[in-house]
Parts: sequence; C-alpha cells; structure tokens
Amino acid sequence: MARWSPPLLEGRIVRLEPLAPHHEEGLWHASRDPATWTWLNVVQPRTRGEWSAFLGQALSAADAGTEIPLVTLRHGEIVGSTRFLALRLEHRSVEIGWTWLHPSAWGTGANVEAKLLQMRHAFEVWGCRRVEWKTDAENERSCRALEALGATFEGVHRKHMLVRDGENRDSAWYSVLDDDWPSVSAHLEARLAGK
Repeated sequence: MARWSPPLLEGRIVRLEPLAPHHEEGLWHASRDPATWTWLNVVQPRTRGEWSAFLGQALSAADAGTEIPLVTLRHGEIVGSTRFLALRLEHRSVEIGWTWLHPSAWGTGANVEAKLLQMRHAFEVWGCRRVEWKTDAENERSCRALEALGATFEGVHRKHMLVRDGENRDSAWYSVLDDDWPSVSAHLEARLAGK
C-alpha cells in the first residue's frame, strides 16, 4: 500500500522532524507544564511509564502508516509535537492535529511557522487538495489561532468525542483547500516576517 513518507521540515524558527525513540527525554521535559494538556484528548501522562506508553502509541501509528508524528524544535530545543493524521491519499486530504507546545513557545511564531511548513508540504509535495483541523469547540484560543492562520470554519460536530476521563467534546472543524493555499501561504509568510 502506498503511503506518504515522514518529512523533515525546517524553517527559520522551528524544525519538525519525524518522532523517534531518542526524542523521549526531550519531549518528557517539554510536556511537564499542565497548561499544555488543558485541551488535549488525554489526561497528561504523569509518570515516565505513562509517557513511554503515550509515545509508544504514536510510534506504533507511525509504523502502521496511519499517522506521521513530528517533534517540534525551536532553536534546537524540543518544545512540542504535532502530527499529520487522517492520511487519505486516495482523496489527497490530510489532517494536522495533536499539536502541543510548551508555553514558553506560545506567541513566538513557532506554531505559525510549523503550520506553514506542514501545509506547504501537504499542498506542494504531497499534492493535497485539503488540509483540515478539528479542535474542542470550547477552546477559544485554538479556534482563534486557526482562524488567524486563514483556515475556514466549517461547523461543529456535536458530541463528537469522549475525551480525557469521559468528558464530552463538541469538535469545531476548519480547513484550508488547495484553492486557498496561495493566499494563505502569502498571509502566513507576511505574519512571520514580523517575528
């Protein structure tokens, strides 16, 4: 079965590299702030064993070709992670998700550049027609960030998921299409020029 290869993506602010076992220690330290986990689907792993299991699931998904997890480095330091999900080669469509950053990287342009690099790869290398995101509909910060990227709000799937310890989550969906990409790319480049 054909699959997309994990990319190495490098910008001025961040470098995204395929998740590997040697990243475990750096990701553990980057993941310790509880604020990072407020809106993620799972409870924050508290022990090294829980953390190893969490990363093991990501590595297994990568091995199976169902997800492409990437480690986010800012100025050479691991500050978080993101993934390509819902890899639908037959439809030339992909989701970007499971994105988290240590709060020290918030507002630095790291997320904006990471999304620019991921979208550029999806549209210009993989030939995608659609890049999508879903986020907790109550996560106003994430919704604002996606809108600021130039993504289009597509609606809310009510009672879409059970997250963390059985909490209901309504998911807000966003997308950028290949038709939108030239203007979205120019917009993000202009945003980053000021960083």
